[in-house]
Amino acid sequence: MNRQARISIIFIVLTIPLLLYSALPSWRGELSQYIAIPSLIQLGLNGLKQILRMPSIKPKTHFRTLQKFKSEFSPNQFTQYESQRTGMRVVVVDQEGPKVLGYFALATEIHDDSGAPHTLEHLCFMGSKSYPYKGVLDKVATRAYSNTNAWTATDHTCYTLDTAGWAGFSQILPVYLEHVIVPTLTDAGCYTEVYHVDGTGHDAGVVYSEMQGCQNTQPEIMDLKSKRLMYPEGVGFRYETGGMMEQLRVLPADRIRQFHREMYQPKNLCLVLVGEIDHPDLLTILDDFESTILEDIPKPDTPFKRPWVESPQPPPLKESTIDTIEFPEEDETSGEISISFFGPSCTDVLGMGALNILMTYIAGSSVSVLENILVEKEQVASAVYYSWETRPNTVIQFTLSSVDAEKLAEVEKRFFEVLKETTENKLNMEYMLDCITRHRRKQMSASENGATFFTDSIIADFLFGNNSTMKNIANLREFDELESWTDLQWRDFLKKWISDAPHVTILGKPSAAMSEKLKADEKARISARKAELGEEGLKKLEMKLAAAKAENDKEIPREILEKFKTPDTSSIHFIKTTTARSGAARETRKMESNPIQRLIDEDHSDLPLFIHFEHVQSSFVQISILIGTESIPVALRPLLSIYLDNFFTSPIMRNGTRVEFERAVMELEKDTVDYNLDSGAHLGCPEGLRLSIQVEAEKYEIGIEWLRDFLWNSIFDTTRVKASTAKLLADIPEEKRDGSIMTYSAAMMTNTAPESIGRARDTLVKALYLKRVKRLLETEPDKILSQLEMIRQAIGQVSNFRVLVIANVETLKKPVSSWEVLATKGFGKLAPLDRRLGRLSEAGKNPGNLAYITPLAIDSSFALAVGKGPQSLQDPQIHALMVAVAYLDAVEGPMWTAVRGTGLAYGTGFSRSIDSGHVTFSIYRSPDVSKAFIASKDTLQKFISGTTSFDSLALEGAISSIVLDFANSQATMAASAQESFVRQVIRDLPNDWNDHILKSVRNVTMEEVRKVMEDTLLPLFTAESTNLFITCAAIMQEGLVKGFEDMGFRPEVKPLTFFQDDYGLKAGEEEKGKNADDDDDDMDEEDDDIEGSEDEQMSDVSSKQV
Repeated sequence: MNRQARISIIFIVLTIPLLLYSALPSWRGELSQYIAIPSLIQLGLNGLKQILRMPSIKPKTHFRTLQKFKSEFSPNQFTQYESQRTGMRVVVVDQEGPKVLGYFALATEIHDDSGAPHTLEHLCFMGSKSYPYKGVLDKVATRAYSNTNAWTATDHTCYTLDTAGWAGFSQILPVYLEHVIVPTLTDAGCYTEVYHVDGTGHDAGVVYSEMQGCQNTQPEIMDLKSKRLMYPEGVGFRYETGGMMEQLRVLPADRIRQFHREMYQPKNLCLVLVGEIDHPDLLTILDDFESTILEDIPKPDTPFKRPWVESPQPPPLKESTIDTIEFPEEDETSGEISISFFGPSCTDVLGMGALNILMTYIAGSSVSVLENILVEKEQVASAVYYSWETRPNTVIQFTLSSVDAEKLAEVEKRFFEVLKETTENKLNMEYMLDCITRHRRKQMSASENGATFFTDSIIADFLFGNNSTMKNIANLREFDELESWTDLQWRDFLKKWISDAPHVTILGKPSAAMSEKLKADEKARISARKAELGEEGLKKLEMKLAAAKAENDKEIPREILEKFKTPDTSSIHFIKTTTARSGAARETRKMESNPIQRLIDEDHSDLPLFIHFEHVQSSFVQISILIGTESIPVALRPLLSIYLDNFFTSPIMRNGTRVEFERAVMELEKDTVDYNLDSGAHLGCPEGLRLSIQVEAEKYEIGIEWLRDFLWNSIFDTTRVKASTAKLLADIPEEKRDGSIMTYSAAMMTNTAPESIGRARDTLVKALYLKRVKRLLETEPDKILSQLEMIRQAIGQVSNFRVLVIANVETLKKPVSSWEVLATKGFGKLAPLDRRLGRLSEAGKNPGNLAYITPLAIDSSFALAVGKGPQSLQDPQIHALMVAVAYLDAVEGPMWTAVRGTGLAYGTGFSRSIDSGHVTFSIYRSPDVSKAFIASKDTLQKFISGTTSFDSLALEGAISSIVLDFANSQATMAASAQESFVRQVIRDLPNDWNDHILKSVRNVTMEEVRKVMEDTLLPLFTAESTNLFITCAAIMQEGLVKGFEDMGFRPEVKPLTFFQDDYGLKAGEEEKGKNADDDDDDMDEEDDDIEGSEDEQMSDVSSKQV
């Protein structure tokens, strides 16, 4: 009996006697003889109070529990349910924290390239049986602290619900499931979302545009060719489930509906829920939902062929195949190699465990066989990556990146020679056992810090396994058995599945001619269509599109939206951490006493090192050192790319003895879970560096000693530095192939000064600087080595360090004094934090009157506008700005409707960077960014002028999305601890700032939102107050120039060479020669790995993912 039913009974018990008492005076005396009416009322009220305090009595549902078990290596509990009515499966992973995550997976198998699975991923968001309105799901989800998304894989389609708290999740769940199982799938929705021809004769549609942006890229071309060779006709893994453009252009709506009816049945659906779940409430919601769809789905007892499991399986490969394919690319210097094998079944727990360890052994790090020989020593590739696709016959794939295009076949042959040599000699069993031990540690750590650690395995079990196989995800016993494997067993396993196994090799070769041909063919195809349609035909298409949009954009009745209330934030259980400090950290901020601080104080030490502790319940310790960079000479800052890459791959001196890097890395990996040196952006300081290491709690001191060894005892070795330089240079041609990334790269080079670490590490610097370093390493190696030593001396001062320790501090024996081994020099006043605001160029300090268009070998266009924004989170306008951005960027919100909803771009987004004092607006993957830019500006102006009114429910949704953002930043113990460090140390905000900001955004008025739109966001669309950066296909250049000129901009067309900078480094007399110039020009269109500009990128493009 639920709560409402109990209240109803109490109401009846109370009201019937009272009605009789008042309506029939003659009965009053009779009633009074037996019971006093006031006593009856009091009795009823007391009963009501008691009953309301009682827990809900679990109602009987049609769901039965299949199994329930606990993880052996994490605090999670797993429960699997199955509906006896429809066969729907549900797996709940109980996990504490503020987030509740839902993954709704359907096995989707198709035997063509039509893209029907992918189209449904989009169309299901267009409305459902009870809610036949586009955008209604996302609008109500936003108000309930939720975000929706979806992806299409070869073997399944998955819809996600990401929520803060169970109250919001449970409210949206049945609405979402109805959109999945009973969507509208109208002709109008298929026309706008999948494919149509617009009034100008060009192809459009969200799905089509998405595939247009990737179909002719190197990864897609190589992957499709590999599938065609691995699988015969009639096996679903052979096909492109995203859809080939040629087939999307002729895909009828009825085919999509047919596929939905075949595959989107409850018996083919598995719900995976992770978080703090109310199980009885969940089952009641699902039971009620099932009752509403029984008339809309095939009868549950209708025969159903289970996708993949009951489908034809691929035959084994009889022989190896090598095929060369071309991909469009103007830079023809480097290509790529992919090598694929069939592996053990994904249900073979021991086989998959062995595969996992073996991959780590041969390609998992700089000391693994393939990486060490092919990348570090012979330098024939920039990296050797490995992956596998979980299937009944697992597909194992190796990728060799940035290989000399003229040596692809030679390098492929060398790959197998190295494997053969490995199988013919005894393996390093000590390292093999270390790989097993470390992998077990990493699994335990990942389960502790990753809310989604188990979801992939659960979905794979649903797709290919059975009830008896799911329990395998809750233990690591296979690694116990693998520890007893002999050298011969490992080598036999390597021979069986990889070195001696038939395989498919794809050699991907860049082709400038292909790039030109694709452009010419596309231009001719569109021209022919326009000629065939004529003006009248184009007009009809324009009218057809307008009619479809009008049907899709029917206004959602307000009463539907109002039914869904925003839950109280008390339903969200944020993770709490406890802060303690020592040394300079204690001096810079007042510290209230707490039990953890007392533990720190008891470890008597006068160490001045800045150490900030965040106490959490964990078996591991995560140490991060935020390192300042101001003391590095500006001219040497581009060398940081090499310094960082080389940091953990160098020999070290230990007790006067040189330890080669292979030995050092093996020992390091034996003691750690993870280690890294990268941008400080991860700690809210992109102009700093973050040195991090993760160890088990009992190895806390050992972890600190490793940091000391690599900070101060490493040896700059010419061979090792050459290897790092070669790897970095080899990646450059590949990096330039991403139009979005290069847009940010051009912005970084323009808006920041040479002092910026982000700029110094940008690819447009590396392209020139590192090629000259490479020459100097041949002619004057000592010069480069001495400069690297200068960098070490500059940053290796204790006054440059801010240490963050995330751990169960109660398990650390010497939390402070353990650091004495590292803090031996460089004491002094704590260096101020490095801020990008102080390293801006004049263009970055005063944006305006700059507009650059850079043509590239891509099929789409991207844009980034940069303007002035707040420089502090305590800026008075920050609250209104947060609400305005959340309002505009909401899924199915104003910008989505104006741009993505009309096919003008795949996504748009505003963002702000406190560190640089900028706001930005980005357009992602557009057929014409000038049109998307105009539509975005027009949308904004209508709110400012009052032409478009603010919607109070949408504003509530915007505020709820801000709450979700806070929950996202604190989703795990480690994330919550890191957020606390950033808030207190980097931003210098009070401890209760999160509570304060969440209250403040709720008090923001519509007028404040309108004003911040006018004062801060609108200037992004005005030539005088923004710096605009565009990358595009060469064929788009002329149209974009005209489009932006019509808006008052004065765009300049510039190649990427225009933005390059060598920081004054010269490489001797050869620099004056023609060969040297030509050599640099080979690399003249690159982009950055943009670690330094992470804070400036659009953090969440408002779009559904594939």
